[in-house]
Amino acid sequence: MLTIEAESQKKSMAAGMPHLPMFVKQVRNSNQSEACSLNVACGVAVISESKGTIQSSPQSLDDNKQNHGFRKIVRPCNLFLSSSSGYQSMAENYSLDDFLESAVESAKKAGAIIRSGFYDTKRVEHKGLVDLVTETDKACEELIFDTLKKQYPNHKFIGEETTASFGATELTDEPTWIVDPLDGTTNFVHGFPFVCVSIGLTIGKITAVGVVYNPILDEIFTAVRGSGAFLNGKPIKSSSQTELVGALLATEAGTKRDKLTLDASTNRINSLLFKVRSLRMSGSCALNLCGIACGRLDLFYEIGFGGSWDVAAGALIVTEAGGHVFDPSGADFDLTCQRVAASNAFLKDAFIEALQESS
Repeated sequence: MLTIEAESQKKSMAAGMPHLPMFVKQVRNSNQSEACSLNVACGVAVISESKGTIQSSPQSLDDNKQNHGFRKIVRPCNLFLSSSSGYQSMAENYSLDDFLESAVESAKKAGAIIRSGFYDTKRVEHKGLVDLVTETDKACEELIFDTLKKQYPNHKFIGEETTASFGATELTDEPTWIVDPLDGTTNFVHGFPFVCVSIGLTIGKITAVGVVYNPILDEIFTAVRGSGAFLNGKPIKSSSQTELVGALLATEAGTKRDKLTLDASTNRINSLLFKVRSLRMSGSCALNLCGIACGRLDLFYEIGFGGSWDVAAGALIVTEAGGHVFDPSGADFDLTCQRVAASNAFLKDAFIEALQESS
């Protein structure tokens, strides 16, 4: 069995060549004691587990440039794994560019459905006292899954309205598409224009590609690990605010209405309001994260949101924009836990302290 750990770092490639992301892959075989690691700069790399040999086929920078209609991307490599059973491809020979293009295509198709039904009368169902779902949620998820499954039949899928409804939400090392087809359903029902499609792809339990699309405002946030974050094709970065007192904070009330949860939520907000400039509740976890990424917001936290589909794409977009994503306790962010906090590059420590004092 293969397990893969991945991280990205910036390194120069060669004399006269620009800095590009370099992916460091750690490959282990559970049936063997030896492990090998590979630094890949540009090209196609093949690893042989049994012998630990590495072959690479470099590609020119021009060959790696692709215009996806919304931005030009330079991607460092494709990574393939070779085992005794023959070639295995971590992502069936597809590049991260391919995945990004597929995610954007799927998000825009679903966005067209959301946009067409935004001002119409909705047929609404209740998942809880105040948690809503519409036919549009279901139609969008079906469209996204059908589109992606045709292209990547061997990938795993986690979605809010289908997979999660039946309890199948386990995240594995295999390439997994994590989808919220309509984040901000309550906003959608009320005609409030903060709604979005959120699509994230994890490989080895790490988000590699993230797309968040608001079809009402026609804003699409994109990120590929190690390559920065973009809004409608233009690079974005988190804010430069350095003091809590000048920070704009976002959070959400959640969908639980028991007294214990509401008291904890309102007490935390009351405490934080003494320390920040103001508070916003937009009704979309994914768009709140994107707000951090593009500098509209300085701080965000939410506890008890729906699941990984709310944060898989947005968390990557924040980090690629230079922000921080972490657990509200200050611990490392866990994609599978229903807790998230985010800040710009300067306010993380002060925000964690404020959150701890508000608990």
